[in-house]
Amino acid sequence: MRMLMADQGVDWTEEVVIYDDNWLKGDLKKETVFGQLPGFKDGDFTMYQSNAILRHLARNHGLYGKTPVEAAQIDMVNDGVEDLRLKYVNLIYENYENGKEDYIKALHTEHGHFERILFKNKGGKGFLVGDQISYADYNLVDMLMNHQVLAPGCFSGFPLLSAYVTRITSRPKVKAFLSSDAHKNRPINGNDKQ
Repeated sequence: MRMLMADQGVDWTEEVVIYDDNWLKGDLKKETVFGQLPGFKDGDFTMYQSNAILRHLARNHGLYGKTPVEAAQIDMVNDGVEDLRLKYVNLIYENYENGKEDYIKALHTEHGHFERILFKNKGGKGFLVGDQISYADYNLVDMLMNHQVLAPGCFSGFPLLSAYVTRITSRPKVKAFLSSDAHKNRPINGNDKQ
């Protein structure tokens, strides 16, 4: 979400929730729809759920493809990113010590899916779907940057994926955001495992 908003020139204010203070002892958890964060406020409208927020931002900023078919393809690819993110979250929060080696081995297969998706769209020279960036691109790049920290060299054998991450993270506003303290000082995961 942050990368998308930075790239689209959206100004935002972030409220960091401290687990023990704001969350456990406060009323914030009761206010959330499903008892979890993140939350997003857009004027008087408040919503929760990361992917719902991403899709809301995508619709508001023209990041949902040019046709209904492109929108469906973007949703499909993003669901694939989320399947991978669930595996990653399980590793990081539930099975890090025993599962890291197997997770890293499986990255070859997982990255292969996205390499093929890129190749099918103009030989991998652009985005996941169509000829403009979508919310799924930001979501995938975020996930792949986590993989680069977890397993340096994990793009070996995936030249399109490697070039894609470089291309997206080199966009001027994305690059500025990724270089900012707002990004660099944020832990990748809440438990400091990476």
